[in-house]
Formats: sequence, C-alpha cells, structure tokens
Amino acid sequence: MAPASKADKKASVDAAAWMFNVVTSVGIIIVNKALMATYGFSFATTLTGLHFATTTLMTVVLRWLGYIQSSHLPFSELLKFVIFANFSIVGMNVSLMWNSVGFYQIAKLSMIPVSCLLEVVLDKIRYSRDTKLSIAVVLLGVGVCTVTDVSVNTRGFIAAFIAVWSTALQQYYVHFLQRKYSLGSFNLLGHTAPAQAASLLLIGPFLDYWLTTKRVDAYDYNMWSLMFIILSCTIAVGTNLSQFICIGRFTAVSFQVLGHMKTILVLIMGFFFFGKEGLNLHVVLGMIIAVVGMIWYGNASSKPGGKERRSYSLPTSRQQKHSGLSESTELDGKV
Repeated sequence: MAPASKADKKASVDAAAWMFNVVTSVGIIIVNKALMATYGFSFATTLTGLHFATTTLMTVVLRWLGYIQSSHLPFSELLKFVIFANFSIVGMNVSLMWNSVGFYQIAKLSMIPVSCLLEVVLDKIRYSRDTKLSIAVVLLGVGVCTVTDVSVNTRGFIAAFIAVWSTALQQYYVHFLQRKYSLGSFNLLGHTAPAQAASLLLIGPFLDYWLTTKRVDAYDYNMWSLMFIILSCTIAVGTNLSQFICIGRFTAVSFQVLGHMKTILVLIMGFFFFGKEGLNLHVVLGMIIAVVGMIWYGNASSKPGGKERRSYSLPTSRQQKHSGLSESTELDGKV
C-alpha cells in the first residue's frame, strides 16, 4: 500500500509542477506578445534580464525569511551554466531575426534529438524503440502545426546551431547541478539568477539596439506598458522556478517533449486573444498528431526498458542541505 501511495503522491506532484510550468509559460508568452506587438517594447534580451532581476529579488526575500538555506555551487559550475543560458537566450533572439519562422521552428524541434544525444552520451540513457517512435510522432505533429516556409542562410544556420546546443546544454545542466550538489530549485535559482540578471542587463541594451536599431532608454514608457512589463516580470518568476522544478523532477528530454504541449496551447490562446491566424485544417491535424505522440511517449518511457540509465552513478557532493521549499528529486526511473 505504501509504495502505491508514494507513487501516487509523486505523480500528483509531477502533474502539479508541470501544470505550473504550462500556465506560467503560456501566460508569459501571451503577455510578452501583447507588450511587444501592442506597446512596441521590442527589447527581448533586456526584458529577460529584468525577469531574472525580479527572480533574484524573490530568492533574496525567501532567504531572508529563512525559507532558503545556505548552499554551495562552485564558481566554475556557475560560470558554465550562465554561459550556456545566456548563449541560449541570445542565440534564440538572433536566430528568430536571421531565419524564417519555418526554419526557426525546425531548429527548436531539433532540441529534442540533441537533448537525447546528451543523455545517451553523458548519462548513458537507453531508449526503447517505442520511446524513439513516440518522440518522432511528437516532432511530426508540432512540425505540421508550426512549420510554414523554410529558408536558411549561413549566418542564420550558425545562430540556430548555437541556440539549439546552448539551450540543450543549459537544460541538461539544470538537472546535472541539482543532482550533483543536492540543490533544490530555489537554491539553484538563488545561485544562477543574480549572475544571469547582471550579465543580461549589461549586454541586453546593446544587443537589443543591434537587433532592433532602437534604444531601450529612448522607449516611450507609459502606465500601460509599465504595467505589462511588471506583469511579465512577475509571471517570469514562476516560469523560471517551474522550469527548474520540472527539469529536476523529469529530464531535459521529457521537459522538451512535454514542452511542445505549450506550443499547441500558445497556438490556441493566440487564436482566441489575437485572432489573426485561424486554426486551419493542417494546424488542427498537427495538434492531434502531437498530442497522440505525447500520450504515447508518456506510456512508452514509463514502461520497463522504455527509458533507463545503464550502470551509471553520479557522484554527489557532501553538501546535502535542502531548502524548506525544495522538492524531492527521485532520479532513477524518471521520465
């Protein structure tokens, strides 16, 4: 009875963590779309820096209240994470600018096979045939939904390549650091958010000027645009935290596979809120294929042999402190 109860509890917490991530991720996309399309605030990198500054403030307050205990993360590990994360953010922005929407979506889809490769090489993960096929079905469905014109140029390909690999490495590293140093999501955010906020706020205005030829300090701020910026930063705290929670509880590959559910929700929400592009037949068909693939992936990866680690053990540091708000990280048998 106890094992079943434990499994049910884990499944409930997993579902809650995932829903938290979906709601905050879709919410921030809708808010940012309104902020950029309606109010002309096109400074994506600077906005991301503000997101991490707000997240840093949250971790400082929680540490002051005693909800986050002291923990250790070597500077070399922090530096590697920040490099991966910032290259991911900058790479995605540049890729979107230099590539067609179609190739940009193809590049985003390729993060799943790249994440799989990292898990196979670094974590010795083995996938069953059904798990591989289910991932292919998800990719097919999302591709049908989102990919339209596909054109590529040399600099666009390089930007997409950097964006894909840095994003996959950043998501893998979240999982790796949480396991190796026994860090909860709040603890890890407490280490990484200040460094990302400082670096992105430093380079953001210059990068945004390069991308848009507009200066963030010359933007015409008003009450409504400021309200949307504050709302975006507030939701971003939940988005950043939920990403760390989900990757800690699942893996980078599962996070990517399930993450495409957000792509479908964004298409639906965009239709209801902005209404410019209707849900035509091929988009609906793609959604159906992707959802079938996600359900298949969940079943296939949870079966014995569906996705398992081969005689691999990760050394953990002696630091075993957990924050009062950190989640359980049961590593083996994860999907």
